[in-house]
Amino acid sequence: MNERDLLLEKYSSRVFKNRKSHITQLEMSDEQDTITANTRAIPGIATARGCCYAGCKGVVVGPMKDAVTITHGPIGCAFYSWGTRRNKAKTEEGGKNFIPYSFCTDMRPTDIVFGGEKKLEEGIDEIMAIFNPKCIFICSTCPIGLIGDDVQAVAREVEKKYGIKAIGFSCEGYKGVSQSSGHHIANNGLMKQVIGTGDKKPMGKYSLNILGEYNIGGDGWEEERILKKIGYEIVSVFTGDGSYETMKNAHLADLNLVMCHRSINYVAQMMKTKYGIDWLKVNFIGIGATCKTLRMIAEYFQDTELIAKTEEVIAQELEAISDDMEYYRSMLKGKTAGIFTGGSRSHHYQSLLRDLGIETIIAGYEFAHRDDYEGRDIISEIKPDADSKNIEEIAVSRDEELYKERYSGEKLEELKEKGIEIDTYDGMFPDMKKGYMVVDDYNMFETDELIQTMKPDIFFSGIKDKYSIQKQGVVSRQLHSYDYSGPYAGFNGAVIFGRDVTMSIYTKAWVLTTPPWKTAALLGGRIGGEN
Repeated sequence: MNERDLLLEKYSSRVFKNRKSHITQLEMSDEQDTITANTRAIPGIATARGCCYAGCKGVVVGPMKDAVTITHGPIGCAFYSWGTRRNKAKTEEGGKNFIPYSFCTDMRPTDIVFGGEKKLEEGIDEIMAIFNPKCIFICSTCPIGLIGDDVQAVAREVEKKYGIKAIGFSCEGYKGVSQSSGHHIANNGLMKQVIGTGDKKPMGKYSLNILGEYNIGGDGWEEERILKKIGYEIVSVFTGDGSYETMKNAHLADLNLVMCHRSINYVAQMMKTKYGIDWLKVNFIGIGATCKTLRMIAEYFQDTELIAKTEEVIAQELEAISDDMEYYRSMLKGKTAGIFTGGSRSHHYQSLLRDLGIETIIAGYEFAHRDDYEGRDIISEIKPDADSKNIEEIAVSRDEELYKERYSGEKLEELKEKGIEIDTYDGMFPDMKKGYMVVDDYNMFETDELIQTMKPDIFFSGIKDKYSIQKQGVVSRQLHSYDYSGPYAGFNGAVIFGRDVTMSIYTKAWVLTTPPWKTAALLGGRIGGEN
């Protein structure tokens, strides 16, 4: 039996039937490996997934610094999504930054009974009096959908009353099957009501948007530093350290760079359709991946000076980190890892780990779709179910005034043949090896079992399962907020990551402890009727 079979045989027949297609041990044969994804988790299985609200507010719109994002719902939802992902943001000169604040209507039982629209309106009046933002996002939670508060209608009234941009997101937690549905809802709202409403044109020769970069631990700042050093102008970042003011002008950029494919690919595709802007699936996590990304961007613009400047910057950056990286590689070579995260991180970090000599033998996503594993070529094979149909699919058409196509279809194909990944993504599978394990919508039982059978030296995941993993004696670092470290992106980020991983693996504090339940019974009892 292989590791997959050993894991699945422990399930009941009902659970086995569901989970068998979500777990694959890669064969890398002529027949493509497949996996089931983006379906409902089994009730009670302790999935690591989050909710629709978490995907909309917590991931996509929450990091925008100059917009007030209001949680319309109970205070617990607001607290859960307040600062937990460490989306860093700097206050621009003369600008506003609301990231340190948590705004919530604090819906109580009486509000649920009698409705919360008036309370929401009063809260917005208070926000306008104190903070006077130019943009307000209203994010609904589960009870709001159940009682029927119309956040879109409230947003329209706010726009009339104050002359600002206000957007209501019906992202109740129960919609869809995971936070992925919230990403989609956020993408739709930003595309319909923000992108394309500005007219400030870029000043530089080549301008970029960075999509799906949430500036966790300062990742986005490191990416911007490198890109600006080469000579690019960054129009907007979606959405880490991003802003409503810059996002309005995103449609005027020359090229979109997509980091987190799952959370932002909808916007990338819609901007391609409406404005003709191509997108590249990039990865700034890892030295080799960063070099590949920078070269791909330069090659896209077909400018010899830009290509030369890119190589110059790469050489400078590599020289600056070479000694540190060589040391960490010498300490980590031959180690193995598991990664269970959301977004594209389970794929991205395999590149950085490989730079350090570590092989990722277990990987999986919380809320991926099949194309995140197998690549976008299989999207046409995915059949929508009732849950996915619950999320609006908006149709955009070409903006005849603003549409601009840099290259013809023939030229695009020529660039693709050179290895420039334009408007596509090959997924995670191709970067893994035969026998490696991939798990979709993983749970703690499966994590425990795979740790026992595949014995990784370190496991990367989120805060929900970090300490459960460590109690098995395996080092765990979380990649959702970097355990208060970072940045991990780019060249400098690779060194910081190497330091953190080395420190973790060589200070296995949990291995040195023996839980009391392993040596003695914690509960005592006797069978009824015995003396």
